[in-house]
Amino acid sequence: MADPLSHDVHAEVLTFDDLDGWAADDHAAAFEVFRSTCGDMDDPDWRAVCAFATSNPDPRHFFELLFRPVLITDGDDGLFTGYFEPELSGSRYPTGTYRYPVYAMPPEARDVDQWYSRRELLETDKLAGRGLEIAWVDDPVELFFLQIQGSGRITLPDGGKVRVGYGGANGHPYRSIGAELVRRGVFQPHQVSATVIRNWVRKNPAAGKELLFHNPSYVFFREVSRVPADKGPLGAMNRSVTPLRSVAVDPAFIPLGAPVWIEKDGAGPMRRLMIAQDTGSAIKGAQRADVFFGTGDAAGRAAGQLKDPGRMLVLLPIQRAWAMAPESGL
Repeated sequence: MADPLSHDVHAEVLTFDDLDGWAADDHAAAFEVFRSTCGDMDDPDWRAVCAFATSNPDPRHFFELLFRPVLITDGDDGLFTGYFEPELSGSRYPTGTYRYPVYAMPPEARDVDQWYSRRELLETDKLAGRGLEIAWVDDPVELFFLQIQGSGRITLPDGGKVRVGYGGANGHPYRSIGAELVRRGVFQPHQVSATVIRNWVRKNPAAGKELLFHNPSYVFFREVSRVPADKGPLGAMNRSVTPLRSVAVDPAFIPLGAPVWIEKDGAGPMRRLMIAQDTGSAIKGAQRADVFFGTGDAAGRAAGQLKDPGRMLVLLPIQRAWAMAPESGL
């Protein structure tokens, strides 16, 4: 986690009465999601609260008894976005329709901090013919967005499913193509969404291809079809994430597995206890969060519309909370 003594980072311990809408939430739903990854947390204070969680306590009482909400800020405003698990059409074998490979990570790419860029990988044969292909899909634009989401499901011609999860990346920084379209004056910031970007790329094939190369980051995948179809994709804790209860955070500020209280403003205000079970290359900062919406097109539309301000508080075991922000008790 971030150094609480850094001059840019401030931590303040609050009370549950300070949380807008806390009493009205479904604490039991959040508690079940918390228990799904709690056992993977190693620090002694987390092991203690997780041990108590196995005794089937009243969920709201559990959180209020053992945790304190901590507001961590780093000078940047809060920003909430959404992500989802896309569904693509594909095949285990290349055809005239399914021409765009979904690649596993080459072994040599793991041994360097920065490998070839997106353009270098896609405009050369550095990946082709090496048996790295997990599947082939029919749409390079959807494949690009699959890489941004980090996981997805591929529907095969016979109706079967191949589920893929994040398998590594080439080490280049993520660069937003939405922000680039705004910089070029193509759209205003409030106009940009995943759907708008998709439509623009498809209507402008040559310029769209170049736009995708603006993001040099390239994500590789691994097959995770062992995850049951009724469960969400695997998050950064290697456990399934849950729609509207799992959130991606910056682990430099929020420990993975910790409960977080979301106060999202804007359209459709959200007051909800979630669990920090995932990360993302674009999710950086103490008040930056990405809410998981589920699988498929409807989830994708909902996730794509979310870009709102607000604040996020992390629930930490009491001793850890006071150690992080001792001045709050003065």
